[in-house]
Amino acid sequence: MYRQGLLLINTGPGKGKTTAALGTAMRAAGNGMRVLILQFLKGSWHYGELDAAQILGPNFVLRQMGRGFVKVGGAETDPEDIRLVQAAWDEARQAIYSGEWDMVVLDEINYAISYGMLDPAQVAEALRNRPTMVHVILTGRNAHPLLVELADTVTEMREIKHAYQKGIQAQRGIEY
Repeated sequence: MYRQGLLLINTGPGKGKTTAALGTAMRAAGNGMRVLILQFLKGSWHYGELDAAQILGPNFVLRQMGRGFVKVGGAETDPEDIRLVQAAWDEARQAIYSGEWDMVVLDEINYAISYGMLDPAQVAEALRNRPTMVHVILTGRNAHPLLVELADTVTEMREIKHAYQKGIQAQRGIEY
């Protein structure tokens, strides 16, 4: 039986990209794997998954690397956000190659790439040459075609219906 680490992408305009990645990460942790989740842009809000990660223990680590919402577009992009994305990528690349983790989730990295804050060729090169048994999951809308081509599995989330359309606000435990 041939085994290797997989590259998975959760993308598309619908909800559930991060949630699906976290579910896969929990499954991996439940099977004794060491999991690191790096959230590229999240950082200013407190999400329920932060508390869950604490409960799951030292082999399930979640780090928020950003400041929260990012303004993009020419001069509006804050250089500090670009610096934080680059620092998150540096940490991600080191983690993937470190031998410490069986799975690394790069939450919202697709946004960082599509906003022009991170070079997709640099990411693709690092993922192409990663250690054989390291699983990596990328999340966020607008996955770059170079990464889609490289990935083993790509799932596109698409909204069919959403509670927001009925005026229902985000619910604790569901959206955050």
